Amino acid sequence: MMVGITPYTCRNALRQIRSLHTAAVQNAEARLKTFSIYRWNPDKPDEKPYMQKYKVDLNTCGPMVLDALIKIKNEVDPTLTFRRSCREGICGSCAMNIQGTNTLACISKIDKNTSSSCDIYPLPHMYIVKDLVPDLNNFYEQYRSIQPWLQHKGIKKVGNQQYLQSVEDRKKLDGLYECILCACCSTSCPSYWWNGDKYLGPAVLMQAYRWIIDSRDTQTNERLEKLKDPFSVYRCHTIMNCTRTCPKGLNPGKAIAEIKKLLANISQKPQAELPASP
Repeated sequence: MMVGITPYTCRNALRQIRSLHTAAVQNAEARLKTFSIYRWNPDKPDEKPYMQKYKVDLNTCGPMVLDALIKIKNEVDPTLTFRRSCREGICGSCAMNIQGTNTLACISKIDKNTSSSCDIYPLPHMYIVKDLVPDLNNFYEQYRSIQPWLQHKGIKKVGNQQYLQSVEDRKKLDGLYECILCACCSTSCPSYWWNGDKYLGPAVLMQAYRWIIDSRDTQTNERLEKLKDPFSVYRCHTIMNCTRTCPKGLNPGKAIAEIKKLLANISQKPQAELPASP
């Protein structure tokens, strides 16, 4: 029960707790962790990329790698460049290679072992804009090429009618729509490294399958027709790096296999349980 306790008393108590915590942190022995970070500046074209080491006291840093990067940028080196936004594993902005694995810095915990360094690189086999920022223009152009929006031959009045979908048909999209387009899977794929200009890559193909399998979409044949060339899908050799590295726990490899089955007429898109029109 908080009856009789004034807001001023609560604020005062919180201040005391914060001061005690701050004093404890300041008095604690520093736990210095080395972060070795890839650096390259396009304004210095004659200077080769290099790894720069920074020391961060884990006592005064948040638990995630992104916390360390922000602390370094704010307190040590403002020239360090990286992308970040939501800090919740939702936007995909802070995708990078941490300790040899493509993942999101905001959900990657710092290894508390101070005797080893944390090595951070940009996503592999991509052109680099600066430091940890890869050029994703080609990736987004490929995403645009699959026309990632609902296409239906019927015309409805906006705001007056809707396209219907059964609960079971909706469940078929689980494990597909959650993709945040962070590019971790595509940049872990050797086939994408070798044929990134022609092979669409795991992330884009999983999104292509998301619209192909949607019961409300009527352009399935047209979507599949665009993928029939030798490179768009068939450069996938089922190495499964994509599935292993996905920070959202999705399975792009399975989605690609399902597209191949549809292209080979081994399977067919199921009929919608509900008509799209009411």
